[in-house]
Amino acid sequence: MSSAIRQVPLDTATRHHAHDFHQIVIGLEGQAEFEIEGLGGGISALSGCIVPANHMHYYSGAGQNRQLILDLPSEAQCLTGFHHELSRLFDAPRFFALDAPLQRYLDFLLLELDVAGDSESQQERLAATLLGCLNARLTEAPTPVRGRRLDLIRLDRFIAGHLSSPLSVADLAREACLSEAHFRQCFREQAGLSPWQYVRNRRLEAARHLLTGSELPLSEVAARTGFASQSAFSHACREAFGVSPSGLRRTGRLLVNSPTLC
Repeated sequence: MSSAIRQVPLDTATRHHAHDFHQIVIGLEGQAEFEIEGLGGGISALSGCIVPANHMHYYSGAGQNRQLILDLPSEAQCLTGFHHELSRLFDAPRFFALDAPLQRYLDFLLLELDVAGDSESQQERLAATLLGCLNARLTEAPTPVRGRRLDLIRLDRFIAGHLSSPLSVADLAREACLSEAHFRQCFREQAGLSPWQYVRNRRLEAARHLLTGSELPLSEVAARTGFASQSAFSHACREAFGVSPSGLRRTGRLLVNSPTLC
């Protein structure tokens, strides 16, 4: 599969899926909502999101909308060879806004697509330039915040109090009174994980506790821990624990009820 760039409206009904290729979605007009493995955010004109491969995501458009979507397999020319470092963009889902230079490049890209049509080679070149520009902006290390340590206990309380809702990195950064860029840097340095990975781990640990310590239906466990549906919850459990939620519930109870050997 080669890269593909397309312009489509998103259905106003909520849809969900996961696929084995990366995806970038950029709003051209109207609005859309995305939730990617518990990370929620909105997309309007000239903003977008990064959806790594095999990440369950829910999405819906609002009224009349149009999105630019880049489908990017891991073996695409724009992510391999000379461009292999661009694959770092897909280490975690995130939301972004286009600055003025990228807005002008987007105008050029749309015009060039009209000329190039379905030319795979030109689409790869256009995608590589866009990814390179995004990578320079989104992975550039910000100026360090001297002597600042995050209050992870306070952040844990905030996450626990909002576990059933989509959480964005911007939400966590506001709670820590930092810009999003500085928060990302401080968090990774202090916790050893990206904010998204940390929140996802907290969701999964809370879900495991509910599975083994309550009789709640799986759908209710999923809702209480911030997964958009039971299928998204099941997908995350299999990926993290190697078993389904029901299998995790059975295994956890066996461990709790097994006799202690002296």
